[in-house]
Amino acid sequence: MLSYLLAQRRREIGIRIALGSTRAGIFRLFLHEGIVLVSSGLVLGLAGAAAMRRAVENQIYGIHQLDPIVLFAAGTLLATVALSACLWPARQAAKVDPIIALSAP
Repeated sequence: MLSYLLAQRRREIGIRIALGSTRAGIFRLFLHEGIVLVSSGLVLGLAGAAAMRRAVENQIYGIHQLDPIVLFAAGTLLATVALSACLWPARQAAKVDPIIALSAP
């Protein structure tokens, strides 16, 4: 998702860099957008887990309703993987050359 946003906003990034934004600022901007996406996904996932707790409890032996250890472990693992996946597009956004981005049609 973040890579798609990068491709769509390449011209905007070129303008930001040409107007004086630092590459670190662009990196933080895209990383922040990734964090917002990951956070909203975790909240929706937790709400979905709470809604489906009866079905999960009946299907998986030894897991109680809203087991905090399992929810924390799964959320931490998924958040780590998702945030790691956000680093690459954020680095690519910071490397955009403003001359190439603004000259492309």
